[in-house]
Amino acid sequence: VHRLRSVDNLFVVVQEFKDYQFKESKEDALKDLEDLVKKLPWTDPLKVWELNNSLKKKKSKRKKHNLQSPASREKLSDGGEEGGADQNTTNDQEDCAQNPVAVEPSGGQDTENPQGVTSRNGLEEEEDNEQLDEQVGVQASSESGSKAGDGQTGEGEAKVLRFRVTCNRAGDKHSFTSNEAARDFGGAVQEHFQWKADMTNFDVEVLLNIHNSEVVVGIALTEESLHRRNITHFGPTTLRSTLAYGMLRLCDPQPTDIIVDPMCGTGAIPIEGAAEWPYCYHIAGDNNPQAVKRAANNICSLLRKNESKDSSTALGVPLDVIQWDICNLPLRTGSVDIVVTDMPFGKRIGSKKKNWDLYPACLMEMGRICTPGTGRAVLLTQDKKCFAKALSRVGHIWRRAQTVWVNVGGLHAAVYLLRRTWERAEDRRSFW
Repeated sequence: VHRLRSVDNLFVVVQEFKDYQFKESKEDALKDLEDLVKKLPWTDPLKVWELNNSLKKKKSKRKKHNLQSPASREKLSDGGEEGGADQNTTNDQEDCAQNPVAVEPSGGQDTENPQGVTSRNGLEEEEDNEQLDEQVGVQASSESGSKAGDGQTGEGEAKVLRFRVTCNRAGDKHSFTSNEAARDFGGAVQEHFQWKADMTNFDVEVLLNIHNSEVVVGIALTEESLHRRNITHFGPTTLRSTLAYGMLRLCDPQPTDIIVDPMCGTGAIPIEGAAEWPYCYHIAGDNNPQAVKRAANNICSLLRKNESKDSSTALGVPLDVIQWDICNLPLRTGSVDIVVTDMPFGKRIGSKKKNWDLYPACLMEMGRICTPGTGRAVLLTQDKKCFAKALSRVGHIWRRAQTVWVNVGGLHAAVYLLRRTWERAEDRRSFW
C-alpha cells in the first residue's frame, strides 16, 4: 500500500461514523467526543499500526517502543470488537478531503494555495469554513503521563508511548473548532491508554477527521505525505506528485508515446511520468528560465536517487527539459501523442485577464503538435469559465471526453481529458 502512487497519506480506520449526530451546545458535543474514546475498537488498528512500524523504514530517529503497557493492554481488551476495526484506508488523491498539515512539511504545497487540501470522491466541494488542519497535542496532565512512564521504565516494563491528536474539520454546522475537538479527544485518549502527549516527537498520531456529519477516527501509518517523493526544488505552484500521477494515468500512456508538458514549472508531471512510464519519451518545457532551471535540478536529483539505489544498472531518464514559448513550440505538426500540463490559474502566476488570450492560443498550438485522431491532452485549471470559452473556440480540433473535479489546495479546479479530432490544424510556419 505504501507503494501506491496516487496516495497522499495512509491511515488505518479505527471506526467510521457516516451520520454522527453532534449535540447543539459546544460542551455536550465535546463531551460526546471524549466519551467516544472508550467505545472505540482500538485493538486491531493498533496491531496494524505495530505491523506497519515494523515494515516501513523509519525516517526519523524515533525509538521503537513496545506497543502497550499491561495497563493499556487490559483497556484494549475491554474496547470491544465493533465493526470496521482494521480497515486499511488510503487517503487517496481523489478520495479524501483530509490532509493533516502536520504530516506535510511546508515546502511542497499544492498549486496556487498553501493549505494543502485534496478532493473528496472527485466531487465538487467548496469549503466555506475554516478548513483548519491543525495538529493539537494535549498538554493537559502530561505530567502524570510522564510519571506513569517513569514508573514503568523503572520496573523494566514497556516504555510509555508518546502521541498526538490531529483534527481535520470541514463544514459549518459545528459548535466547536478543530483545536477544541483535538484537545478534548486527546485528553480522553491519554486517560484511556496512559500515553504521554508530545506534539513533535510522537510515536502514535491519532487522526480525528470530521466532515459535516461524517466522523472518521484513524491512526496515521505515514510520517510525512507520500506526495513528496520526486521534487527537491520547489516553485511557487509546484504540483503534488500524486496529482501529477493521476493526470498522467487519465491519458493512458502507451509504450513509445511522446508526452509533452509545455508549461512544466518545476517538472512535477514529466518527472513523475519518466519515473512511472519509462517506455515513453517525455519532454518538459517552460518560458520561465527559473522554472526550467528548477526542473533540471529536480531531474538531476532523480538521477542521483536512481544511481544510489543501484549504481551498476543506473540508467538515465527518458526526459528532456527546454525553454520555449507555449504559443510557438519548436515541435513538428502531429509529432506528439499526449500533452499533459497544469495551466496557469491566473492567481499566483499570470492573471485571469491574460488567460483569455493565452488559453485559446495554447489549445491551438497543442492541437497542432498532437497527432490527429489519436492525440489526447489532460489539462488542469481552476479558471474553468475561461477554459470552457477557449475550448468552444477550438472545438474543431479538440473534443472534451471527461472532466474530473479536484480540490487543489482549497481551490475548486478541474482536470479535463481532451481527444484530438481528425481535423487538420493550421501549420504556423511553412517549414513545419
